[in-house]
Amino acid sequence: MPSDDELFAVVTQHNGGNHVRVQCEDGVDRMGRIPGRMKYRTWISEGDVVLVEPWDWQDEKANIEWRYSEQDADQLRDEGHID
Repeated sequence: MPSDDELFAVVTQHNGGNHVRVQCEDGVDRMGRIPGRMKYRTWISEGDVVLVEPWDWQDEKANIEWRYSEQDADQLRDEGHID
């Protein structure tokens, strides 16, 4: 579950490299950055549910903190945490 400064988001577009476009639960479309620790270990595709932490100094950008598996994403939808 997200902490106070984290949000659920859905990946809408993969822009190549370590950048993706995400639609956050607060309705803001942000540019997400995949950190190096996840880049080659966790493949992120369009439609994946992720946990993001928006930047303090640029609200239109965020770091990807976690990618939920399809089963976990379905459970989050069933519980009403995401659409």
